Amino acid sequence: MKDMNSILAGFGGQGILFMGKVIAYAGLIDGKEVSWLPSYGPEMRGGTANCSVCISDEPICSPLVNNPNVLIAMNLPSFDKFIDTVIPGGLVIVDSTLVSKKVERDDIEAYYVPATALANEKGLQGLANIILMGKMLALTNFCSMETMRKTIEKIVPVRKQHLIPKNMEAIELGMNS
Repeated sequence: MKDMNSILAGFGGQGILFMGKVIAYAGLIDGKEVSWLPSYGPEMRGGTANCSVCISDEPICSPLVNNPNVLIAMNLPSFDKFIDTVIPGGLVIVDSTLVSKKVERDDIEAYYVPATALANEKGLQGLANIILMGKMLALTNFCSMETMRKTIEKIVPVRKQHLIPKNMEAIELGMNS
């Protein structure tokens, strides 16, 4: 994918903004042009959260993504809000544990990953976002696994460095889902 203009969306507390930071930072490590624009409701946990992430070889004119070519939806309100904005030929990745709806459009590719259930089954609680990002990585190749490993090592806070192996496990789980 030459340019990736993505919207990542879900509830506050699901790690939407963190996932966006990881994707954007991976683009930076690879020397790409990057923008990351977070947006969240008044309540961080439980309110809605989304972010736009653009990665390109060319300068990015605006960080706003009105018509994404990639959408990750981690809850039903986000799915409903953004599904019709995805461009024809775009890609939609849905946490099917929390979103029971199916994509009705036939001009986009849809993937259903039970990320929340997988995270709970595999002892990766709180990493459903990273599982979905792994699926996105497998489908778009927005960076290499080496870049992703460097990104995770850089972005995970010092007090949570012990979670790096779990994050990498979640990425691989998503890539293979």
